[in-house]
Amino acid sequence: MRLSNMNLILSLCLLASGGSAFAPLQTYTRTTSKATTQAWMAPPPDGNTGANVQGPPYSGPSVKPILDSISSPADMKRLDINGLKQLAYELRWETLEAVSKTGGHLSSSLGVNELTVALHYVFDMPEDDIIWDVSHQCYPHKILTGRRFKMSGLRQTGGISGFCKRKESEYDSFGAGHSSTSISAAQGMSIAKSMMNKRRNNCIAVIGDGAITGGMAYEAMNSAGYLKNRMIVILNDNGQVSLPTGTPSAGGVVPASQLSTYTSNLLVSKPFQDVRSFAKSFNKLLPEGIQDVNKRLDEYARGVVTGGTLFEELGFYYVGPVDGHDLDNLVPILEKLRDSPSNKPVMLHLKTAKGHGYPPAEQASDKMHGVAKFNLGTGVQIKGKPGNPSLTSVFAHALIDAATEDRRVVGITAAMPGGTGMDIFGRRFPKRTFDVGIAEQHAVTMAAGMACEGLIPFVAIYSTFLQRGYDQVIHDVAIQNLPVRMVLDRAGLVGNDGPTHHGVYDLSYLGCIPNLTIMAPSDEIELKNMIITQAAYDAGPTVCRYPRGTGYGAEKLQSLFGYKLVNDEIPTKGEILPIGKGRIIRRPGGVSHSQSATRGKSRKDRVAILTIGTRLHEALVAANEVEDMDPTLGVTVADARFMKPLDVDLVRQLADEHSVLITVEEGSIGGFGDHVLHFLTLDGLMDEGDLKFRPMVIPDTYFEAGTQHQQYEQAGLNSEHIRGTILRLTKRKKVPQLEEVEL
Repeated sequence: MRLSNMNLILSLCLLASGGSAFAPLQTYTRTTSKATTQAWMAPPPDGNTGANVQGPPYSGPSVKPILDSISSPADMKRLDINGLKQLAYELRWETLEAVSKTGGHLSSSLGVNELTVALHYVFDMPEDDIIWDVSHQCYPHKILTGRRFKMSGLRQTGGISGFCKRKESEYDSFGAGHSSTSISAAQGMSIAKSMMNKRRNNCIAVIGDGAITGGMAYEAMNSAGYLKNRMIVILNDNGQVSLPTGTPSAGGVVPASQLSTYTSNLLVSKPFQDVRSFAKSFNKLLPEGIQDVNKRLDEYARGVVTGGTLFEELGFYYVGPVDGHDLDNLVPILEKLRDSPSNKPVMLHLKTAKGHGYPPAEQASDKMHGVAKFNLGTGVQIKGKPGNPSLTSVFAHALIDAATEDRRVVGITAAMPGGTGMDIFGRRFPKRTFDVGIAEQHAVTMAAGMACEGLIPFVAIYSTFLQRGYDQVIHDVAIQNLPVRMVLDRAGLVGNDGPTHHGVYDLSYLGCIPNLTIMAPSDEIELKNMIITQAAYDAGPTVCRYPRGTGYGAEKLQSLFGYKLVNDEIPTKGEILPIGKGRIIRRPGGVSHSQSATRGKSRKDRVAILTIGTRLHEALVAANEVEDMDPTLGVTVADARFMKPLDVDLVRQLADEHSVLITVEEGSIGGFGDHVLHFLTLDGLMDEGDLKFRPMVIPDTYFEAGTQHQQYEQAGLNSEHIRGTILRLTKRKKVPQLEEVEL
């Protein structure tokens, strides 16, 4: 046994028995001069630093001397406990100032501010691994790991990601834009370090913001406890399960998780654990010989301090609850866990508060989870003038209409009531709203069970998150042909959240599944129609996908799309659509005219654009521009509405009447365009060689953070790209070939 370990054990035994092997604070801190220590103390609200935490208006320190001295976590090692507290104070305001200028995920990062300082002080990244789950908690981590002066580009084109990203920094051990993955990753890293005989094996998974409710977390804990892999799981218990937590639902307004209730009961039933009580229970992480010596003391301490827990039954050594904002206890506890020779996995249960230290965030109903740019002094977000309703709200109100007509209609969300509109539906029909937490697999199969018994379930999930419920869509829904209605928000490119949140794969991964009916609305009227159509369709499962964004409004719907609206008003309710039938929106000459007698006289001068989803807008703009440029060209624009079943009669008509057929979609390779091409070849419509076909899809690459318009510009799917494709295929203009375009 190493001498350092023996000293540690003897010290803990003395402390547990009431001895004083070391002074409680000095053992865990590095000493500095008195003047320096005083300079590092967090200033009082009325101090001379310019800070005001009592506001509004709120303000931070005018200078940040400690943070200014930190260029990497190694620079933190010289600080004592007071220096760490001052650093945490400065770091919190640095985070606030940065996010106030860019927008982003605010309150989660504020909630782990002290934890971030403690972790980087105690552990040695990048040799040690710290995994943030969900990694929108990582802003303070980014500031401390050399990216402080890149925060102005947070979630912006060419800037840094809002999540951990391995290619961005050696300090980002693992990316986690979704959730519940950290424990699995930490276990894998721990196994690898052990098998490769690495000198250190410290793998820390910080799991919070409801990520612990995901089933994958329990699969990993079950495995880690069984295999006894050395790792530390830090449960950042901030009461957050759904966004927002507390939406009216069948479970009431409490967090949508029995686990949240369980951990809350742990917090209520036991006082916060400090380093002294932790030392009493530390025995189970020590070598077996010492465990025998201290067995009687340990049994007493464990009974008093923690009792049995779910985590212990899974094979973890449980520590907690611990105040996640208390550096005096957090630092020494982490140090002892770091220095333990045990290979038993540890669960460190921390209680934190989202938005901690910034009153506007602490008081907001959503804790300012995701924010636009905001006034730092007041917390008021800077948003544009109210415009057209979001497509999310259009969906929610259409679902309310369906539920009003039929009491069998229910809504299900997987921890995203605010993002999917289920919070709106829940306020109207709380007993018919089911939030299952971060559990997409469960949500899909639960909906299948509901459908078996005659309910009309709508499962509202982000497109990117349905990827986690893929097997359930096939095995539990499609094979049994159950009428589950899946509504995929955030389809296509989503903007600032970047690659982990783009919903570009669903047309590809769902299009190959038999029995599915797949549709995509081009505008807000079509979205209403499709939700009503889904509610009425009982012959099998259906999918409706729509993007992040707003509707177009009555004026544009009439002038560009050609709608004839009564009293210039958008219909309040949707209408049932015929399944598998598209529509022609524009013929040569425009949407407001019958087909032009002068345009496209020859078939070689006629072009058809077939879209699915909201790229219809860009196609119509491109068609108008092309015809303005060339009086001989005639452009037809059609809206497929459905990918499955495909409107083959419409495709035949377009192929017969035009020499060029272009499909446009907000999806990846393997989606709508491939389905159209498959039909064209099987039906012999390309055998004569007189039809040019081009699918316009999202290229086979990942698109980093930026605005949606910028991302579609990079993808080549805006109106100018459609226009260029038409001009090249009709030999009106030479346009660079695909391989010449840099993405």
